[in-house]
Amino acid sequence: LSGLDPAQPYFQGTPLEVRLDKSDADFVDIIHTDSAPTIPNLGFGISPAIGHIDFYPNGGKQMPGCGKNPASQIVDLDGIWEGTRDFVACNHLRSYKYYSDSIIYPDGFLGYPCASYDLFQSGNCFPCPEEGCPNMGHYADKFKDKIKRGFLKLYLNTGEARDFPLWRYKVTVTLSGKSKVRGYVNVALYGSGGNTRQYQITKGTLKPDNTYTAYIDVEVNVGRVTKVKFLWNNNWINPTFPKLGAATITVEAGQNR
Repeated sequence: LSGLDPAQPYFQGTPLEVRLDKSDADFVDIIHTDSAPTIPNLGFGISPAIGHIDFYPNGGKQMPGCGKNPASQIVDLDGIWEGTRDFVACNHLRSYKYYSDSIIYPDGFLGYPCASYDLFQSGNCFPCPEEGCPNMGHYADKFKDKIKRGFLKLYLNTGEARDFPLWRYKVTVTLSGKSKVRGYVNVALYGSGGNTRQYQITKGTLKPDNTYTAYIDVEVNVGRVTKVKFLWNNNWINPTFPKLGAATITVEAGQNR
């Protein structure tokens, strides 16, 4: 039984027989997309974990792409009806859009078990544990026999628009060079499954021999990594033409460590 952002008003905090609960089926998975308090945030979705596994994409409260200005949203790519509806209840309706995307991407929407969204964002719950991570949406039930705890809270990030799934990687870069400079470092991943755009690993002071780590959510499952593109820029013309390189770059995929 899949709960697509089950309702908060009149249901949150009520007895089990009133609301959706994991006793309602052999396996209950929940996608929370609008779980901010109804007052004053107008959240429509229930916030506590109520299933065997509960997914909180983007933290479960505010979905990327839902903060667009009203005019752009009402005349949406999907037409005026879809746009008007999205303007009124964009976060709430993201749940069924993630679900429909999950049918097309059986390897997408990996939910990482974590105590909170902040810990997930900072990389504390990376990579997936030994038993792997469940997939939010249509294929969540593949994880049914691996649940060890009473409630399992899972976090992930999604894109702003279709296609929604993102894949999480940890990228560690150790710099080489002669002198420190200011600027930024970008990395793009190339692999058997496709290539990513550039992602920023760090910005500010760049020191040779220092190591910088970032967790990036990319738009393609790269598969076996075949190449990493390293790019740095110091934002302004420097007459000394400083040189900076990457001594090592390590890429770790969340799904298979």
